[in-house]
Amino acid sequence: MAGTFEEIVKRINQTTVGWINYYGIANMKAFIKEIQGWLNHRLRQLILKRWKKPKTRYAKLRQYGIDHDDAMKIAHSRKGYWRLSRNEIINRAITNEKLTKWGLKNITQLYELRYLRG
Repeated sequence: MAGTFEEIVKRINQTTVGWINYYGIANMKAFIKEIQGWLNHRLRQLILKRWKKPKTRYAKLRQYGIDHDDAMKIAHSRKGYWRLSRNEIINRAITNEKLTKWGLKNITQLYELRYLRG
């Protein structure tokens, strides 16, 4: 995915909102939850990929409240971006709430608000 993080999130939001509006009539709460999890995972991978150097990874993880030892483990890991983005340390640093704060719409919430009114 090319572009700034904000542009990517904007395109994702446009696509997911349109997708929910079109296909939302179907009963797909579990599927939406699964897609939301995958999307969060993918964005964490994208963020990690943009922190190319171990020095940058370390600095960013420390900025997001990760202690020295854990930040060093992640910064100097030889594991791939996809695998690292599943790590509990990364999930503590880049929480779902942070992704939402950075502009990503929670499609589970959108679906529930639109189609699961009780």
